[in-house]
Amino acid sequence: MREPALRHVLTHLLTPLLMCVGMGLAYLGAFASPEPHHLPIAVVGSGPEAKVFAQTVKDKAGDALDVRTLDSRSTAVDQLETRDIDGAYVLDAKAPELIVASAGSDTTVSVVQKIFTPVAAEQGSPLKVTDVTPSVDDDPTGQGLFFLLVAVSIGSYASVAVIGGAGAGLRMRTRALLVVGASGVVSLIGAAFAGPVFHLAHSHLWGLWGMTWLYSAGVLLIGVGLHTFLKKWTTLGVMVLFVMLNFTSSGGIFRPELQNGFFAGLHGFWNGAGYVEGARDLLYFGQHDLARNLWTLVAWLLVGVAMITVAGLAERRRGTPAVEPAPAHKHKRETVRDQEQEEEMEEAVGV
Repeated sequence: MREPALRHVLTHLLTPLLMCVGMGLAYLGAFASPEPHHLPIAVVGSGPEAKVFAQTVKDKAGDALDVRTLDSRSTAVDQLETRDIDGAYVLDAKAPELIVASAGSDTTVSVVQKIFTPVAAEQGSPLKVTDVTPSVDDDPTGQGLFFLLVAVSIGSYASVAVIGGAGAGLRMRTRALLVVGASGVVSLIGAAFAGPVFHLAHSHLWGLWGMTWLYSAGVLLIGVGLHTFLKKWTTLGVMVLFVMLNFTSSGGIFRPELQNGFFAGLHGFWNGAGYVEGARDLLYFGQHDLARNLWTLVAWLLVGVAMITVAGLAERRRGTPAVEPAPAHKHKRETVRDQEQEEEMEEAVGV
């Protein structure tokens, strides 16, 4: 009696232990030692002096910086507002200026300041920092959108355990309708957090709600579709996809220029990055690159539609048992199934 119970406990301990390993590798791998890699910056000035200064900065930094020269301050501001560069150093012997856009990433701005503050000090002048695109006063670090992503993601992938587990006996079409409803509720909660509760979005709230719905629906569709094949391992699967690889590559804490090649590469097409960067484009950068990020979210939604379609076809092909089990055996099987579903929902923890 004790051995099966112990085996049952040890089997279920495997999931949290794998989560521990995965979270450690993902979070420490992505966040532990951020360093600039080809960080795009500009030196503003005309004539050979600017070119020599830019080349000197580039030679000292190596691959850490991509340095370009611009003739005018207005051009630098334009490139900051279109997110082509992360900082611009305006040459001036008496009053050098660093221009940044902190709404794009507060941590990137900190790195750029650390690069140019000593440069200005060598000239014997204090460095003036001008922020042309700050985040709202209610979100001074600009990381509120990342934590909004965390809240929406937890609501979405935790709902997978309920719809996929407790709803396993329902037709796939019914589960798909539940996904639409659950993602709608999650997106309304997210919009409430972003708007009236924490004031992260002072405008375009309905646009942010639409993006949140796209993101949440994609997570839920993929998760519910995977449940048909992964069963009790679904929680681990969605955590790998939508926590370990997702939060770390979203750019919400460190943008890809400060991360290693793996997470920087994921940033280009992962859904969390599409959500965070799309929200920044919508709220702060004149919707400059919004279309690309929206298409990223739509692509993940379409993957979810394909996943749930394939899962529905697989379930239909399996069909139902040819012989109905005896009532006692049927009751025992349903009890075991209910216990497994309850355990699965309890394992769907938020991280």
